[in-house]
Amino acid sequence: MSSVDLNADLGEAYGCWRLGDDAAMMEVVTSANIACGGHAGDPETMFQTTQKARENKVVIGAHPGFDDKQGFGRRRLPLTVGEIERLVATQISALMGAAALARATVAYVKLHGALANWAAEDEGIAQANVNAIRAVSPDLAVLAISGSAFDLCSRRNGLRTYSEIFADRAYDERGLLVSRSKPNAMITDENAVVERLLAFFQTGKMQTADRGAVSLRADSICIHGDTPNAHLTALSLRQALEKGGVTITPFVN
Repeated sequence: MSSVDLNADLGEAYGCWRLGDDAAMMEVVTSANIACGGHAGDPETMFQTTQKARENKVVIGAHPGFDDKQGFGRRRLPLTVGEIERLVATQISALMGAAALARATVAYVKLHGALANWAAEDEGIAQANVNAIRAVSPDLAVLAISGSAFDLCSRRNGLRTYSEIFADRAYDERGLLVSRSKPNAMITDENAVVERLLAFFQTGKMQTADRGAVSLRADSICIHGDTPNAHLTALSLRQALEKGGVTITPFVN
């Protein structure tokens, strides 16, 4: 692989509460998944983050999730298909409005947390999210967990679809993310993150939690912005990939 995108979940603030170092991450990544007011985010944060992304020439993506700030969108809420469609459509639209004020453009959608994991496993939930995205704007690209139900559903429905892998999350044998409730679901050691990604680019296979391997497609690599020293890990990974001959560039413009 000669090129790949680096993305991070940013704009995950609310009022005076802050999480992560968006400014530092914006200097490393090429795409930003910006919270839309569900798991995090508010109008001012969305405006400021989209403005900062535009200034740093970072591509902007909407990052909708469950409306559950206390659980940070990581708890699966028992919504109906219709409720998910409306939840996602309104969150994407909110970010697009804030971005318009910041003279910026939302280029893609990436689902957050428990909503993303549900759509990765369930065809009906995947279709609900596709319906919401298409209703807001069929021109929006989709960034989906590689090989997941959402990835495949989005492609079948004709949306521009790109696959992502996670630098700092453990995988199961299906190629899905290990639940955060399980030990070692998050990989926080900087060297371990870099080593597993370099191995992936050599083989096209991601090591799984059971020490197996699964083939994945990678148009983009996600590094979570809310983990300790995330910007340093992102920088180390970018430097290692570039040293190995991989160009870091946005997956969509």
